[in-house]
Amino acid sequence: MQNLSLSEAQAQVDQWIKTVGVRYFSELTNMAILTEEVGELARIMARTYGDQSNKPSDLSKNLPDEMADILWVLICLANQTGVDLTEAFYRNLEKKNIRDADRHINNPKLQP
Repeated sequence: MQNLSLSEAQAQVDQWIKTVGVRYFSELTNMAILTEEVGELARIMARTYGDQSNKPSDLSKNLPDEMADILWVLICLANQTGVDLTEAFYRNLEKKNIRDADRHINNPKLQP
């Protein structure tokens, strides 16, 4: 498996949408789909790492696949709205480094 940059992922999703998917769903539809996919991930997390037990229908769920579904729809939304995810990620990381420089290290709840 090869490494894939966010820019490459955005280009691959765009190519797939334009050749196989016909066109992007509307931004609002994709936002609803993203919410649905996050809910599916939450269900797996609650049953695998939380206190809920699995139902027979839960056993076929796949954690990596659900995470990839979320990433796919998020990339669709980024492409539709003109967001460069690489640039957005680096700006967000810079913001966190400034805002949270001492916040977590000084949080007694996070100390061993």
